[in-house]
Amino acid sequence: MEANYSVPLNVSEVVVYDSTISRVLWILSMVVLSITFVLGVLGNGLVIWVAGFRMVHTVTTTCYLNLALADFSFTATLPFFVISTAMKEKWPFGWFLCKLVHIVVDINLFGSVFLIALIALDRCICVLHPVWAQNHRTVSLARKVVVGPWILALILTLPIFVFMTTVRVPGGNVYCTFNYASWGKTVEEVLDVANTCETVRGTIRFVIGFTMPMSIVAICYGLIAVKIHRRALVNSSRPLRVLTAVVVSFFICWFPFQLVALLGTIWFKELLFNTRYGILKMWVNPTSSLAYFNSCLNPMLYVFMGQDFRERLIHSLPSSLERALSEDCGQTSDTGTNSALPPADIEIKAI
Repeated sequence: MEANYSVPLNVSEVVVYDSTISRVLWILSMVVLSITFVLGVLGNGLVIWVAGFRMVHTVTTTCYLNLALADFSFTATLPFFVISTAMKEKWPFGWFLCKLVHIVVDINLFGSVFLIALIALDRCICVLHPVWAQNHRTVSLARKVVVGPWILALILTLPIFVFMTTVRVPGGNVYCTFNYASWGKTVEEVLDVANTCETVRGTIRFVIGFTMPMSIVAICYGLIAVKIHRRALVNSSRPLRVLTAVVVSFFICWFPFQLVALLGTIWFKELLFNTRYGILKMWVNPTSSLAYFNSCLNPMLYVFMGQDFRERLIHSLPSSLERALSEDCGQTSDTGTNSALPPADIEIKAI
């Protein structure tokens, strides 16, 4: 249901295009979104096919399958944002798709981040408590636990259900944004409601949607790295490089977006009325595109960088994926070499 808008748009939807740098960033954002769409749909689609239909379901494949489903669903919506970005944030797709697309985006972005943290926690438990993991880490338990990230993601998406809609501004342009006009009788009341809602939403998004998952990932892989060093494994350098790539890529992709969003929350009113904050507005699209790019990196980071993937690349890609996804607790492709190792060492070699 389209509404007329009498107050400025949500700061997250306000982007400036009046300088060479801003235009370059605008074009770059569309290029990154397009690349993310192609790689994300193909990569995550392949993981879904292999993990969902070609393999026996294990705890690892269950986690990877849910992560791939989240990233695939998200990246499938990116053409809408490419077109909207090309039209300088205008939304030509109507009220229903405005709400639906943003609901799908938020659920799957939050779900993806939470699932990454869950995978890190699972890996950590396998390494630090291999005996407990072998006795209690079951597929049925994994299917129950994996529901948690989806429920939490759905809860955090509630503001989209309530406030997201299409609005028509003076001049006839239609945007898809948060609309707080019905929550106040005057412009001042509406701005107060908008400021309060955006502050709460931005704080929750930064703390629960980034800081907590990032902390879990960093702590878990830090503990794994310590265990690798203590065991002094011959092949420890490769797992350390993989773990470092996972943490660094997660941080690099998400931190700029979260920082801009947090500053936008803090300076909400100033961004609406003060042109001094144009630089921050200019970085909304590039940082969000970088964060979205993480959704096509996940298959490479969590699957393609599995044990001996480069050596297996001579085989068919589905077979390589299948073997990479099979690296569950206590399982490796080189059973003869690992048979004499303790469970903890086996799991470390399988990361």
